[in-house]
Formats: sequence, C-alpha cells, structure tokens
Amino acid sequence: MNQILFIQTGMGIDVHGQDITKAAVRAVENAIWSNSMPGIEKSLPEQRLENMSVTVRLAVPLDRESLHIDKVKEAIPYGTVDVDVTDGGMATSSGIILEDKNDENDLMYIVNAAVEVGY
Repeated sequence: MNQILFIQTGMGIDVHGQDITKAAVRAVENAIWSNSMPGIEKSLPEQRLENMSVTVRLAVPLDRESLHIDKVKEAIPYGTVDVDVTDGGMATSSGIILEDKNDENDLMYIVNAAVEVGY
C-alpha cells in the first residue's frame, strides 16, 4: 500500500465454540460497520472502489492454525485485501462449558483488528 487514508480498529469475541475465525470476522466487522467513508472514491486512483487496498491486521490468541483467512477477507466489501496475523488478543474463561454451543472447553477467544484503508 502506497498511501494509507485511514485506520479503523475493532474487537471480536467468540464466547462459545472456540472459533477463532468467528472472533476475527467479528473484530473486522466491529472496525468497519460504524464508519462511513463518503469521500473514499474521490481519494482512490481513477476514483474507483476496486483500486482500494485494505490491510487487515489481526492479533489472535492460540489456535492460529484454524484461522480461515478467506472468511476474514470476505468481511471487507471492496478492494484488494491482505491479512497479517500476529500473536495477541486473549483467551480467557467464559466461566461455563455449553455442549449445545459446541464448547470443547470453557475458553472464549478475543481478537483485535486494525483495518488499514488506502491505495
């Protein structure tokens, strides 16, 4: 990315089921859903959303091997998306194991996201 226009941050949690992808997608959605970018097209090359570059940076606890990058990318509606994953976030007790929620243990996963938008 040559020029970063702005950065949005968010947090996502999967309380039951120990699904790191679900927590990561929620973090990205949390970062982008409460923002509006009315002037973004005018700031992009050729004033086209297709020319937007997005870098998603995720801080993920444990279970990084089961993270489905393609599902994270699908949470971004426009542009070319790259995903960078680093250690971070948190795995902590939910206080209860619910078999009907497919819990394997009592951990909940918390993922942090920074979504960089530019070209």
